[in-house]
Amino acid sequence: MTSAANKPILVVTAGGRNPQVLINALRARFANVTVLLEQPESKSVFLKRRIRKLGLVTAVGQFATMVASKFGKRFTEKRATEILRQHDVDDHENLAVPVIAIDSINTPSAVEHIRALNPAVVFLVSCRMLSASTLAALPCPVINFHAGINPQYRGLMGDIGRVENDEANFGATVHLVDAGVDTGDILYQSRMTPSKSDTMHTYPLLQTAASIGIAMRAVDDALSGNLKPLPANGNSRQWYHPPIWTWLWNGFSCGIW
Repeated sequence: MTSAANKPILVVTAGGRNPQVLINALRARFANVTVLLEQPESKSVFLKRRIRKLGLVTAVGQFATMVASKFGKRFTEKRATEILRQHDVDDHENLAVPVIAIDSINTPSAVEHIRALNPAVVFLVSCRMLSASTLAALPCPVINFHAGINPQYRGLMGDIGRVENDEANFGATVHLVDAGVDTGDILYQSRMTPSKSDTMHTYPLLQTAASIGIAMRAVDDALSGNLKPLPANGNSRQWYHPPIWTWLWNGFSCGIW
């Protein structure tokens, strides 16, 4: 019989520093980890979807915040390095982990890859939302790492609780995946206190690095058949990037960047 530590684990992600931190932690603990690496969704597709959902002005304002976030990361590298060191995590690519490039998790070829790998658990981090047909086709538990406390801070910008005067709910959630946006039953949550030097450029890295323990426990539970999910009770809201003017207002008026 295959021990839990040797059972196949499949990570689905569009890549990036934060997912790599989790991939490295998984590989350090478990022997059999493979990554399905999605192509990032095009910005034009993203923007069109937001315009349909939220209107042109809000969507353009949110897109501007995303650009500011990407540009600003180069100025917060010192704090990012400090977070990695404090939590003893690694963001470098691990060449020992097999990586399979796919266009999207929601394609027949991606599902074929998953079935061929026959994972004991699928672990999602920073990837597209699974379609209902894809989710139904997966042969094992599917769990997601969310940089935010569910159900209060679902979706993007899981750190928004700082602006909402709810810093006690700054953290991360590992949950089962269902058809909704971060609405699945909760496996584990962790909470932490950001530094005064943290901003939207470093919040997700802090939430990830400080939450390695709950991610490992959730995967371990899935491999051993010992998942104990709890309903995601409480006030539930899906959040999006704030428009650039809201982000600037919060920064100048509250010191929360």
